[in-house]
Amino acid sequence: MGSGFFTIHPQSGRKRGEGNGVRPIRDEFVRGLKARGWVIEGKAKNALNEALGDFDAVLPGPEHPIVVEWETGNISSSHRSMNKLTMLVSCGVISAGVLVVPSRKLCAYLTDRIGNIQELAPYFGLWKSVPCKSGVLEIVVIEQDAESLDVPRIPKMTDGRAGG
Repeated sequence: MGSGFFTIHPQSGRKRGEGNGVRPIRDEFVRGLKARGWVIEGKAKNALNEALGDFDAVLPGPEHPIVVEWETGNISSSHRSMNKLTMLVSCGVISAGVLVVPSRKLCAYLTDRIGNIQELAPYFGLWKSVPCKSGVLEIVVIEQDAESLDVPRIPKMTDGRAGG
């Protein structure tokens, strides 16, 4: 913390009690967005005015908001997020949707089975095929700057929810 670099403890997350948690990484990202005027845990609705739950961060815009989801769950959760963002962009409810996921390199040191870019890549063609008059759909991939046994493991959540 506070170094200006993202250095992770290089321990596999495959075994219980090992590896690094995702939620604290996400929380730092969200704090940064909040400091820049984003609404945290903001809401969005589809074209039928049906609530679609909260998003990690929402930036209200002059016409439609930009929303960000940081993946803390498994690959099924990643697909739900991408499908929701794709639907909202294609319907014009949001102007941009961003999903943040770890790289394969970072994934090796996180909670086991976290959704990641390699597992989503085969579905890019499907999401690209959805008709859309305007808007942006992005997947942002994060990766550590370095690994070091000298930094502590990032704590995992213990409440049984995704994102360990």
